[in-house]
Amino acid sequence: MTTYGEPVLRFGFLNLEIDGGPEEEAGVLPERWRRAHEEILAPRRFDWLGRAELTFSQTQPVPADATGEEKEAARLAQEAADRRFAATQELLGMRGFRSPTGQGRNPTGMFVRESSFEVVSRHEQLKVWRTPPTNVMLRRPGIRTPIVTVAWHNSFCSPNGREDEAYELSSLVDKVQAKYGGDPERRWAAFLGAGDCNEEPVLVGETVAEIDWLSPEITDLVHRRHRARKQPDGSWKSCTAVDEVLLDCGMWDAARYAAHQLGQIDAISATAGHAADGQGGGRRIDRGYMDPWTVQAVLEVNVIRTDGISDHHGLEWIVSQRKYEEGLRRAFDPLKPWVLDLAV
Repeated sequence: MTTYGEPVLRFGFLNLEIDGGPEEEAGVLPERWRRAHEEILAPRRFDWLGRAELTFSQTQPVPADATGEEKEAARLAQEAADRRFAATQELLGMRGFRSPTGQGRNPTGMFVRESSFEVVSRHEQLKVWRTPPTNVMLRRPGIRTPIVTVAWHNSFCSPNGREDEAYELSSLVDKVQAKYGGDPERRWAAFLGAGDCNEEPVLVGETVAEIDWLSPEITDLVHRRHRARKQPDGSWKSCTAVDEVLLDCGMWDAARYAAHQLGQIDAISATAGHAADGQGGGRRIDRGYMDPWTVQAVLEVNVIRTDGISDHHGLEWIVSQRKYEEGLRRAFDPLKPWVLDLAV
């Protein structure tokens, strides 16, 4: 693992396919879950980690008219979920948060190292999501700036839904303002978020080629309908609403920053799609975003390969602790919005 000549903070995100799978035997965690946590996540000692598909770490509410047998099955499922969630926190040495399940049955979660961040509050106000995000307000010890953090999993099946979800994210980044200090309206904050966006980024500056949705190699037509919009001339255009909204609101994709500001072009490698046939190949749909001050603390962004463990690779971004804190204090100017900056 790379070492640095200064203290760093490590942020990460992983969509672990269906949480590594169910328990084959009560109390015995599955092999893919164990490998993901013991081989990939725990050794990196993340300070903040977003997760998607906590499928077996959270359960659905029990219907009021459930039978006694159904209630007993739900109780056992909840015990197994709580056992796995507790094991995750213990192995990572981090405090965990998990969203409720929504229409999608693979909830999100977040893990925070409490020696690195103070937990200020938890919010569950983002209601339009197919899969509710996990949204927690943090602070660095001794620094007043609140840090809005969120882990999300955008709708896999609805371009309109993802656009609505993107605008819900914009309600959080709305709090990112230039002020630092005792603003009574608290309209100043930092932003740290990551998610499986289930669609491509804005393609300017990307190294992964745009999908030709009319190619005979695209055989999963339902997937095409989920990921692209049909144009009046019969062609198809990839959806990019999540990235567009966050970029237009001034946020920065940490991997894009590393690639174009630090020369780390591998940071914008594909993170998913490699395990699916007929969908167009690898895509960079898992992304992490930061506000235009703190993103300047990024030192390195890595795509963590998870072959044999998950259908998504993980993300790791490493930031200078000193510069991150300077960004929280607004000690330097923010970066211009990325798209506008590239266009000049």
